Amino acid sequence: MIDNLFKSLPTDLSSETFDEVLLNKNIRIERIVSQGHTSPETGWYDQEDNEWVLVLQGVGTVLFEDGREVTLQKGDYLHIPAHAKHKVSWTDPDAQTIWLAVHYSP
Repeated sequence: MIDNLFKSLPTDLSSETFDEVLLNKNIRIERIVSQGHTSPETGWYDQEDNEWVLVLQGVGTVLFEDGREVTLQKGDYLHIPAHAKHKVSWTDPDAQTIWLAVHYSP
């Protein structure tokens, strides 16, 4: 089946959207669309799986518990190892940021 990650983008971005692209026992791929969204102020993502994330459009910043911040722009990708505590600290409030996130077992 052919599809397109830029098709059916949400028009209401009052909240961030997560769309599953592929799921099986070894991998989960999702499209995330943000516009000015961040992770909750308290707490961190502490995932069982590794995550590889690619920014397809826009810009966003990932903050790690150790204080390191990584800003990703169109075409930039980042590997986040399992249990590396992190959160999204900023996304462009004036334009959609489209992420492709690949979650896979360590």
